[in-house]
Amino acid sequence: MSTSQQTLFIGGLVFDGLGKTLAGHGVLVQDGRIARVAPAAEFEGYAGRKVDTAGMTLMPSLADCHVHLVYTGGPDPNAQMNKQGPAQITLTALENAQASLRGGVTALRDCGGKDYLEFGVRDAIARGVFPGPAIRASGRIICMTGGHGNRIGRVADGCEEVVKAVREQVHAGCDLVKIMATGGVMTPGVSPMDAHYSFAEMKAGVHEAKRFRKSTASHAQGTEGILNAVRAGIDSIEHGIFMDEECLREMLEAQTYLVPTIAAVRNIVANADNGIPAYAVEKARAVEQRHRESIQMYYKAGGRIAMGTDAGTPFNLHGENAMELAYMVEFGMTPVDALVAGTSRGHDLMGMDGHGAIQDGNAADLLLVQGDPTQDITKAADKRFHVAVLQGGVVQAGALPG
Repeated sequence: MSTSQQTLFIGGLVFDGLGKTLAGHGVLVQDGRIARVAPAAEFEGYAGRKVDTAGMTLMPSLADCHVHLVYTGGPDPNAQMNKQGPAQITLTALENAQASLRGGVTALRDCGGKDYLEFGVRDAIARGVFPGPAIRASGRIICMTGGHGNRIGRVADGCEEVVKAVREQVHAGCDLVKIMATGGVMTPGVSPMDAHYSFAEMKAGVHEAKRFRKSTASHAQGTEGILNAVRAGIDSIEHGIFMDEECLREMLEAQTYLVPTIAAVRNIVANADNGIPAYAVEKARAVEQRHRESIQMYYKAGGRIAMGTDAGTPFNLHGENAMELAYMVEFGMTPVDALVAGTSRGHDLMGMDGHGAIQDGNAADLLLVQGDPTQDITKAADKRFHVAVLQGGVVQAGALPG
């Protein structure tokens, strides 16, 4: 094997994505994979390409488990998208995916697109036509008449209709199925506290998705809706704002993932005077404190948390995804646990085995950052401290030192 296809990262720290920081270790990358992680002494005499990572940390690149590629993060994303034709929306989705890649994200889960336009972007990236992160996409979100997301979703009422809606997403080529269990902030005239689908409808949808080996995610903010989704066997609860003790107990028992999306509510509240629809600001302010409490509750109880941003919602920009790590720490997670949520846990939820951890044989999807993010989370969260983003061992953003 020629040495040109080998690169040894040595001299700095290694965060493995599973919770351990290794000092005095080298990581050998070969042909897009991690060939070996070992104490530095074992690489003595190595004559190939070396990258001196002194003063830096090599960590797995990030997975963002909740984005909307067709939305740009403007004050009113829906209104903005309605001014665009299909070609523009498709190119917007590609642009947003590539911005995320440059921001350290090599895998993302699109939790609701427009007319499957984002599938073309996913497939072109997968074929290597364009650089971009690996994308897992849900297609049209499934919601009730007048429900959250009804402007772009697949409206379905009753068990039979929900089953049919799931089949449509599977037929179109979805990777996961997203079902709206409750109202939400960004749809006018609905309350985040209201359960939208009944338990029977949720169960029918989740069961149908599982028959076709698709994972499932549920926008679930209100208490009853969270319970309906968890009891139906959902893989992940998105947002989880009004979680109570009963939700907590059942989610822990079922090992349901929580994808908190702190950036979504936070950016609406922080930009309340910048043209965001008044109904969205009002609802975001109303749920802000409760959102923080539910995340802390699940975290303290040892629940499984995966990073997700809801990028594309107002002032929640694609490419700034990593900032969610800092928000999680602000809400009480340790830097190490936030990093785990953004690396191994996120990839686990997305079903991406062999990604998200620095281990022999895994894909060399890596992020090299200044300093030590396990001590100061901003080193990973703020892309100004990112040195290089690697995907399959290839530098996609930044540059390797030396």
